[in-house]
Amino acid sequence: MKYLIAGLGNPGHEYELTRHNVGFLVLDRLADVHQVPFSTGRLVDKTELKYKGRQIHLIKPNTYMNLSGKAIAYWLQELKIPKENLLIIVDDLALPFGTLRLRTKGSSAGHNGLKNIELVLGGQDYARLRFGIGNAYAKGQQVDFVLSNFLPQEFEALPTFMDKASEMIFSFCTTGAERTMAQFNQ
Repeated sequence: MKYLIAGLGNPGHEYELTRHNVGFLVLDRLADVHQVPFSTGRLVDKTELKYKGRQIHLIKPNTYMNLSGKAIAYWLQELKIPKENLLIIVDDLALPFGTLRLRTKGSSAGHNGLKNIELVLGGQDYARLRFGIGNAYAKGQQVDFVLSNFLPQEFEALPTFMDKASEMIFSFCTTGAERTMAQFNQ
């Protein structure tokens, strides 16, 4: 069984530790823990690992957030992975910092990366792991907030939440979305 796990973010050093890049950060942590380095592939940085008989492909699109769908569609087709074995890791303003929610479908909620994936894949029926980044910004400052770095206390707490996200990824790949949601969604 093959799975495609796509962490959303923006390439480039200036975006590296921003809230919008939490999808990249989760996959970086997962790859570090399992000692599998990323390499550059078509439209993505990618790596893979094996877990309980599953082949798990991790990708970080380097197309920038707003064009993530192109890279994801390419790798689904290239690796011959069905859409039900796709999981997107994405930042979410509507959830308090560190809250994790798995969903099997749903709207983009205004998230440009999800809007593009929806457009390219032709619908909202793909799993996404929403990683809460909070919403402590003034009216009209949403873009500045998501492109800003985590606060020091958030950065300190981040590894714990990234490790929980990794547990959820492995659960998705081994027990499926429904059981993972029942076990982990609060």
